[in-house]
Amino acid sequence: MAELKPAARRVLEAASAAGLQIEIVTHTRSTRTAEEAAAACGCAVGQIVKSLVFQGKTSGAPILLLVSGANRVNEKGVAAEIGEALKRPDAAYVRDVTGYAIGGIPPLGHAIPLKTFIDRDLLQYDMVWAAAGTPESVFSVAPRALATAANAAIVSVR
Repeated sequence: MAELKPAARRVLEAASAAGLQIEIVTHTRSTRTAEEAAAACGCAVGQIVKSLVFQGKTSGAPILLLVSGANRVNEKGVAAEIGEALKRPDAAYVRDVTGYAIGGIPPLGHAIPLKTFIDRDLLQYDMVWAAAGTPESVFSVAPRALATAANAAIVSVR
């Protein structure tokens, strides 16, 4: 097995600290988008976990949404569920709060603690695939175990 890049190693360590035993798979092609990841992993697009960072419009606090690859976020609907409007931050903010570049943001192991929510639609699957810190690395995990490890509340994002 090839040695993991430092970003992927941080994800592996964070998962272990959160009680998840994962195996990171590094692909030779990009897994940056949900469609690319699904093709590389041989699964449905809905089984891909998109880690999307928003900012609370009032609080300015970072908010992480773990979203099914098949879904688009209804920002007004999510705001109603979580009690705060969302705004989309720039890539520099996302990197600062997560420690990872867009396209490889994992669902846990961030630079600072993030208020996290998981898309209810991910829970229909036995296994989902999430980014592991780089645009070519992923890991599979049971979605309920991921929600527990990421301390994520369940929401509807549609």
